[in-house]
Amino acid sequence: MKKVFHLNTCDTCRKILAQFDLTDWEKREIRKEPITVKELEEMHRQTNSYEALFSKKSTQIKLRGLDVKSLTEKDFKELILDHYTFLKRPVFMTDDQIFIGNDKKNVEALKMFFEAE
Repeated sequence: MKKVFHLNTCDTCRKILAQFDLTDWEKREIRKEPITVKELEEMHRQTNSYEALFSKKSTQIKLRGLDVKSLTEKDFKELILDHYTFLKRPVFMTDDQIFIGNDKKNVEALKMFFEAE
């Protein structure tokens, strides 16, 4: 399995995706095709944390008046399933590896993964 979860309207996602040959990857635009419970649970299996998958930059946090520091793992899971902007993007996922978000360290690890592939 090779999947990448992203938003077409996100310039950062588009820039990162453009760096790699994704011919044999399933590309999922999460606004059009939301993440499923099963997919999120698979991501959690690889990270052991819903918080690691949660975007603390989501505009929904302010709109909903959420205090991120008070959220539990269950809250993170429910919020990610409730609205696509709560998923940190992009997420590249294989059977045994996951790369979450757009920070420089993650993108560098992703580049190394693609070079080794």
